[in-house]
Amino acid sequence: MSENLVIVESPAKAKTIGKILGSKYRVMPSYGHVRDLPQRTLGVDIEKEFKPNYTVSPGKAKVIEDLRKAAREAEAIYLAPDPDREGEAIAWHLQEVLASAAKNKPFHRIQYNEITPRAVRAAFENPGEIDMDRVNAQQGRRVIDRIVGYTVSPLLWRRIKRGLSAGRVQSVALRLVCERERLIRDFVPVSYWVLGAQLRQQTPAAETFTVKLARIDGEKPGIGTEEQAAAALADLEGRALRVNSINTRAVSRRPLPPFITSTLQQAASSVLGYSPSRTMSIAQKLYEGIDLGEGNTVGLITYMRTDAPTVARDAQNATLGFIRSEYGDDYCPDKPNIYKSRSGAQEAHEAIRPTDVTRSPKDLAGRLSATELKLYDLIWRRFVASQMTAARMNQRTVLIDSEPPPAQKHQYQFSATTTEVTFPGFLRVMELDIRKSLAIANGKDEDAEEETDEVERLPELKEGEIVDLVKWLSDRKETKPPSRYSEASLIRALEADGIGRPSTYAAILETLSQRDYVTREKRMLSPTPLGFQVCDLLVDKLDTLFEVGFTARMEQQLDEVEEGEVDWRQVMEDFYKKFTVWMESAREPPADRDKVAAVLAEFEHVKEWAPVLKRGRRVYDDAKFIASVGEQLAGGGRPVTERQLDTVVKMALRYQKQIPGVRARLRDLGFEELAADEATQPPRPETREKFAILRTQELSEEQNRFISSLEQQVETGRRLSEAQVGALDRMLISNARRIPDFEKVCERLGISLPSGALAPDNESPLLIEALGEIKEWREPTKRGKRVFDDQAFVKSVAEQFKRKGALSDRQRAAMKKLMLRYKSQISNIGERMAALGMQMPPEKAEKAADTAKKAKKTRKAADAEA
Repeated sequence: MSENLVIVESPAKAKTIGKILGSKYRVMPSYGHVRDLPQRTLGVDIEKEFKPNYTVSPGKAKVIEDLRKAAREAEAIYLAPDPDREGEAIAWHLQEVLASAAKNKPFHRIQYNEITPRAVRAAFENPGEIDMDRVNAQQGRRVIDRIVGYTVSPLLWRRIKRGLSAGRVQSVALRLVCERERLIRDFVPVSYWVLGAQLRQQTPAAETFTVKLARIDGEKPGIGTEEQAAAALADLEGRALRVNSINTRAVSRRPLPPFITSTLQQAASSVLGYSPSRTMSIAQKLYEGIDLGEGNTVGLITYMRTDAPTVARDAQNATLGFIRSEYGDDYCPDKPNIYKSRSGAQEAHEAIRPTDVTRSPKDLAGRLSATELKLYDLIWRRFVASQMTAARMNQRTVLIDSEPPPAQKHQYQFSATTTEVTFPGFLRVMELDIRKSLAIANGKDEDAEEETDEVERLPELKEGEIVDLVKWLSDRKETKPPSRYSEASLIRALEADGIGRPSTYAAILETLSQRDYVTREKRMLSPTPLGFQVCDLLVDKLDTLFEVGFTARMEQQLDEVEEGEVDWRQVMEDFYKKFTVWMESAREPPADRDKVAAVLAEFEHVKEWAPVLKRGRRVYDDAKFIASVGEQLAGGGRPVTERQLDTVVKMALRYQKQIPGVRARLRDLGFEELAADEATQPPRPETREKFAILRTQELSEEQNRFISSLEQQVETGRRLSEAQVGALDRMLISNARRIPDFEKVCERLGISLPSGALAPDNESPLLIEALGEIKEWREPTKRGKRVFDDQAFVKSVAEQFKRKGALSDRQRAAMKKLMLRYKSQISNIGERMAALGMQMPPEKAEKAADTAKKAKKTRKAADAEA
């Protein structure tokens, strides 16, 4: 029997800690949260001080049962999830569900910043209790997010489409992306010219160097037209160029602080191309433990969710000792480097650093995967560099004047600057481009373009020296719009605005992508049309709720809850008062009661209602809907909305055959736009004939379901949209070869027949026959949500050809690619390809020829034996 039970979140972490603690401890995983708010209800009792109604998380009943059994047998229970809000909440939920099974056995809270023998044993020697302030901060965030999401998301469902979601922080991030995109779209570029010169010293074999125009008559040049540029160059023609001054100044650049969560995600995105979620997944593995061989499983980095760049004193001393031994005393600062946290940082954890600085990336090559090693290398270098001395450089700037002839008055001055490293300091480890490192050190976006006079090198010049002109330089440029947010720069913006916390950045970006609110192309984020639609609606209806400042203040209040400065229920109450006012103002305005009554009265003429329509779980019953709106109006409670009234008007127009003159009366009531809307017109007469023709064809199940849904729509008196008509026509065209006199059918029904639609498809039978010889297929592969299965594809197109008598150009092209992929299994491949007008790539042609020769020899040998 185990003496003590230790519970962590993951199996990997359990394995690492179990090896450290030994046989006296039984280490089990909880697989994350074991309780949460229910999935299908609000789960918050607002009347009882926002009490959360927690339920067992899906799939966790067996986990809890096993943990309870272990708790009964243990002498003490040690709760060791991660040392942050989420980890504290997991520990508290575990204590709540295990308390009855433990029966007065002690619970201990264990926290450690790294999973190493020293840190874990020290944590178990000094166990603590659950921090309820931290738990309440997590509960507050969870409850607020649930109230916002559960209440606001239906607004999107009603106005846009079902299945969309709004989130307290997610929607603010979307707003930033959309506002940036609008700035880009509205940006009007302005042209300007940058002038300069390519020069050379008056010595044999002198190299050229470049200078830029820095001043005209002592002012910055503002050359906005080609004419101004040409005039300046004409004015410069023939002037002597003399070195005015050479200024050398010593500059130093301090290293960047060690990584925190946000800066790690930014750097991994910029340097390695990793998404934030991928970065955190890899970092989690490095933190929880990697098997380095011979059963030596150890955590390689400290906890990766942190917003403080602080470093433990013993880790700092060990790093300074490593720097001295590896690089020398000159690379160690006189005093250890101390980095300040941003305002509002939790400072509960250290920066992200290696657990053992002597374990260099070189030592781990072959023991980590390529992705793990790259991220570890990034963390290791950044941390070691952060503890080193500043880089020292000399910046040399030369100013060159153009000497004007007597007739010319304008003074022109050119400049160029070069930077030379005199002592690399932290750059010895970072291995960065000097100019880029200076830009980053100054807080500039590494992707930003800036006009500077920086050049790679300058010759040794002297004041008063005359230099020769090689050629004048004139470069037309345009002002550029702000860059789109990358994942890295969006995280930086969220952090700067005080939005989100280390544990949420990756999830925010992942949600935006999964909901199809943004697309990611070359690491840049741009809103989709759906993203714009969602953002515009939320900003229009709930501007303050999704305003950057309000969201940042909410984050600050949750931090105050964690610090024990304010009760979380008070924060909830203050928020909910504002929230209910905002939601009330966001509701649709009530419709005019007299108009509602007048439109409902029109339905007194209706004797025959459209059949009940069922789509999935939803049932559409016109008679019941009209009756319910009438009851709502008569009840005097919840008012009928403008949206409901619009639906009633559209329905009245669908029943216009039974309600003579209804369109004119609705116009008189002020519904001119709806009365004139194409969608409210009766179904087109040719639509039913299209359905009848398609019903004679052999269609797939999916196509039959689609036709049935359109037929139901027409039966209820609703006209098909242009998109639906287009889909119907394409289905008819795809079956053209099976429909007699199809050209006449198209003429009669107004279908536009593409050229070549009725041309015979002679290739598909040859392709299907060739691919039918394949016996061994590749395993299906998955890319994102799509599954690529060669065998299933061939079977599908063969069935489609049987039904339609033809395949599309795209389908035939895909089949030709498969022929090349499986050529070794297809007999007479060369002849078949020739018949299809295909050419085999040269290297593949040679191999195919060899294969054909071998096959021919084999057949001859077999014939001889026979």
